[in-house]
Amino acid sequence: FDEVNVVTAWSKLSKARATGRERADFFRQEEPTLLQLLQHTERVIPRLGSRGIANACYGIAKLGFAPARATMRLLGAEAMLRIGEFEAQELSNTAWALATLGVRAPQL
Repeated sequence: FDEVNVVTAWSKLSKARATGRERADFFRQEEPTLLQLLQHTERVIPRLGSRGIANACYGIAKLGFAPARATMRLLGAEAMLRIGEFEAQELSNTAWALATLGVRAPQL
């Protein structure tokens, strides 16, 4: 399970249209799997490019999985280290995603 698979998984999960009770049921049923995916995400962060960071952040934020805040902080920190590599859209998506989950990153 490499960095491409991790980012793709978040992207696919974020496209789920579940709301309300369906969403809560999904999180309850799939929490162990989502937590494993967060662990995988944290392991591959150093290998992600700017697009991968932006897409992972965006997918996680669209999904709205609150336990992901710690992972989002790590992604935000990595983004700051490599901010010069980001295209405007990638930076915008990353900043939006961090803000959506309430992760402070004033430098972005």
